[in-house]
Amino acid sequence: MVVHDMFAVPFDEIAPIVGRSSAATRQLASRARRRVQGTAPASDVDLAAQREVIDAFIAAAREGDFQALIAVLDPDVVLRADVGAAPAEGPGEVLGAEAVARAALSFSRRDLSVRPALINGAAGTVAIRDGEPVSVAGFTVRGGRIAGIDILADRDRLRRLDFKALD
Repeated sequence: MVVHDMFAVPFDEIAPIVGRSSAATRQLASRARRRVQGTAPASDVDLAAQREVIDAFIAAAREGDFQALIAVLDPDVVLRADVGAAPAEGPGEVLGAEAVARAALSFSRRDLSVRPALINGAAGTVAIRDGEPVSVAGFTVRGGRIAGIDILADRDRLRRLDFKALD
């Protein structure tokens, strides 16, 4: 995208290099500029709509329905996981709908109970095993699709959170 901004190279010339359409390349440039400026895209405001999309995501993961997962994920979704000092079972960041859907299917095979939660004012989830929280997930929902998932699975940090409101 620097090539476009600095040297005025048209997006239709950059698109084949990054393997995207011209419109998708333009969108990538826009997202990159926002990230550099430090303004992450906001979630849809309607909490009920966020919850509906997240519930569909959880149900699809539980059922092992890869296509239903893809349907609720933005093509450029980003999943970030903070596991703290524990050895990571996978990458800390997963990019793209297919990769995130595969990760969700893998995670759903674990013996977990997933409950809805309010995370930083947005719809999210808490995963519980044997009565203990093992992770908290915050979601960014835009345009009726999940555009970002931030998972906190750092046991030390989880111990400091107040989960009483979930009971």
